[in-house]
Amino acid sequence: MADQYISMDTLRYLLYQVHGLEQLLEKPRFQDFDKEAIDIYLNSVKSFSDEELFPYFREMDEKPVVYEDGKVIVHPQIQKIMQQSSEMGLIGGTFDYEQGGMQMPYTVLTAAYFIMDAANNHVPGYPGLTDGAAHLIVSFGEQELQEMFVPKMISGDWGGTMCLTEPQAGSSLSDISTTAYPQPDGRYKIKGQKIFISGGDTQFSENIVHLLLARVEGAPPGTKGVSLFVVPKNRPVPGGGLEPNDVTSVADFPKMGQRGYATVHLAFGDQDDCYGWLVGEENKGLGYMFQMMNGARIAVGRAGAAVATAAYYASLQYANERPQGRKLRSDGKKDPSEGQTLIINHPDVRRMLLLQKAIWEGSLSLVLQSAVLYDWETVSEGEEREQHRLLLELLTPVTKTYPSEMGRESVSNGLQVLGGYGFCSEFVLQQYYRDVRIMAIYEGTTGIQSLDLLGRKIPMKQGQALKLLAADMQATIKEAMAYDELKPYAQVLGEKMQLNQKVLEFLMPFAMKGDYERFLSDATVFMEFFGTILIAWQWLKMALKAKQGLLTGDKTYTPEFYESKIHTMKFYFKYEMPKTNALAQTLMDEEVLTIAREKELIG
Repeated sequence: MADQYISMDTLRYLLYQVHGLEQLLEKPRFQDFDKEAIDIYLNSVKSFSDEELFPYFREMDEKPVVYEDGKVIVHPQIQKIMQQSSEMGLIGGTFDYEQGGMQMPYTVLTAAYFIMDAANNHVPGYPGLTDGAAHLIVSFGEQELQEMFVPKMISGDWGGTMCLTEPQAGSSLSDISTTAYPQPDGRYKIKGQKIFISGGDTQFSENIVHLLLARVEGAPPGTKGVSLFVVPKNRPVPGGGLEPNDVTSVADFPKMGQRGYATVHLAFGDQDDCYGWLVGEENKGLGYMFQMMNGARIAVGRAGAAVATAAYYASLQYANERPQGRKLRSDGKKDPSEGQTLIINHPDVRRMLLLQKAIWEGSLSLVLQSAVLYDWETVSEGEEREQHRLLLELLTPVTKTYPSEMGRESVSNGLQVLGGYGFCSEFVLQQYYRDVRIMAIYEGTTGIQSLDLLGRKIPMKQGQALKLLAADMQATIKEAMAYDELKPYAQVLGEKMQLNQKVLEFLMPFAMKGDYERFLSDATVFMEFFGTILIAWQWLKMALKAKQGLLTGDKTYTPEFYESKIHTMKFYFKYEMPKTNALAQTLMDEEVLTIAREKELIG
């Protein structure tokens, strides 16, 4: 195991200097927080992660979740982590005071979970999904429902999940068949099955509160007939106490990565004794669930960035310790009489490490950008609030996807730094590689996120979100143009924004004439193209603040720290940005090769 798994300096730099967290703290909702309080809080989360998460990372992989005698058995450390997570405000910390929360900025909670994800990505889903499920009840459930479930969830005594996927439907939520039958007492009988339920059961939880999508008997077909229910594993009874609610753990799915995180197959109502409580109104469940789904998508992007971070520091440590080969002399030859050099001195190893650094820091910046937008939406009103909402809607699918897809690329490069040792179980890189692979599948695959980005978010409100984003990016470009060192990169970003416009001018006519299959056939290619440009924007912002720090003599960080940000920005623009030209060429190619035709040519 590496000694380091995260850079707290980079995390603080992004929070305060790049994304302006202190401006948020001036708002009345967050008036009880200041920079000092947040630093103390994040340091406490780091200490908690050092002591209770990181030491168990490999052990949870070697002793994974098992299903025995109808029970899901997780690592015993999970019980302690859930309790301490509650005590630290990691469950319910962003809730209002009157709801038992701390009114903590979502950005701070995101930073805290990032630390935990980097320490041990098998763990944060347990408290994180509990927090998300409780928030859904608070947002849309009646007061009685909130009082029945939320306090025990915030305390960590009860867990929480989101239950969407079914065996026959997969990601197609319009095809779910779990059914809710209205009862005279206002409850609903629930019958059906759900699969791939993260954190769906443990031997330690007194109760698991499932936020479940189902179709009320006789509801309209498709997503318009989907409702949301609270369906606990054990239901509260009058006078206190719990009784079984006919929710059965059928199996836990053994996985190639994240083996310490339960992924459960659940059956509801096999004995005709499962009851749920409606959240909000019938047939509006999918709209409610999107709150939790969007939060989960940002969380997956956060986890992808965090795994890439931990893998970077593991491979960096190895590169600084492993001697191999010799540096080339000026005549292009090596002197065998010289001692071996550390592999970090080899240019190709440095290239791989710089790519890792560019990906994880750029990804984290995008994640925090989205979290900050969420907070600004919370504290704003009117048109300003709508603008923040639109920007967040646009960035969410990219925030989920870029860290997931490129996080895998980053970890792969880290494994390559170790060479043959990277493929061996003795070294941790192989575990990071297995763990990060699920991120591109969780909470809507890359293909689904790409369809959402190009098919929904780009055209949303006649392209209003894209216009708002372009204005923000142009503001960064304008500011960077004032510095000779940054000016060439600002110009490149401006050119790529124009290229993005050219690509959309080619694609949008297909949608306008109703040829949506052609319009969306290369949506995943567009996601890669658009995401690469967005991360360039993040890097220009980081380099801009670093340049200003150097020129003003800001001693918050060392000159080397600031210089490393500028250097990595330059690396990203040299090695990653040229890829957008090839992607644009693919997107604007007239030839169509992936749409099914009458004659099958695959096989």
